[in-house]
Amino acid sequence: MNRREAYTCPLCDLLSGAYLLFTLLVLVLPSSQLLADNLERYRLGPDDILSITVFGEPELSLKNTRVATNGRISFPLLGQIPVEGLTVTELEAELIRRLADGYLRRPRVIVAITEYRLVYVNGEVKQPGGYSYRVGLTVHKAVTLAGGFTERASPKKITLIRENEGDKPQNVDLSDHLRPGDIITVGESFF
Repeated sequence: MNRREAYTCPLCDLLSGAYLLFTLLVLVLPSSQLLADNLERYRLGPDDILSITVFGEPELSLKNTRVATNGRISFPLLGQIPVEGLTVTELEAELIRRLADGYLRRPRVIVAITEYRLVYVNGEVKQPGGYSYRVGLTVHKAVTLAGGFTERASPKKITLIRENEGDKPQNVDLSDHLRPGDIITVGESFF
């Protein structure tokens, strides 16, 4: 055995591993960070299901409460609270403010979305309809949930209408990420 084969450089191995980890982070983190940023700015709307915890006050905590079509939730002591258009953080701050105004000394409130609004898939899919949104849902996954393409479908003719961004359809690819409330339409191919 010669000396080159027997000698390994621990520092070189460490740097090689660090480079690999860095490369993975650069490639993977931006897309997952983008998803997290979008959901952090996510605005509540009708049909979102929320879990609200008021620490030390179980009778004020709510599990699986649906945002009504008028954009409100019913909250103990406070009545109807408008939540449509708020982020989770903004709703937490609003509930803390209202509860601190004569009800609790220093309320601590956590709001979590337990189920997002549906994503709708129509057009040339086998089972058109509304499907539960999950983090990381792409157009391709939504089409799969809808039973896949029909024999007349054109995977190149898929449009998306984003909730609260107008009614103008935009062309999308199978790899594009979806948001709650999105409407996907799969077009027909003409042979």
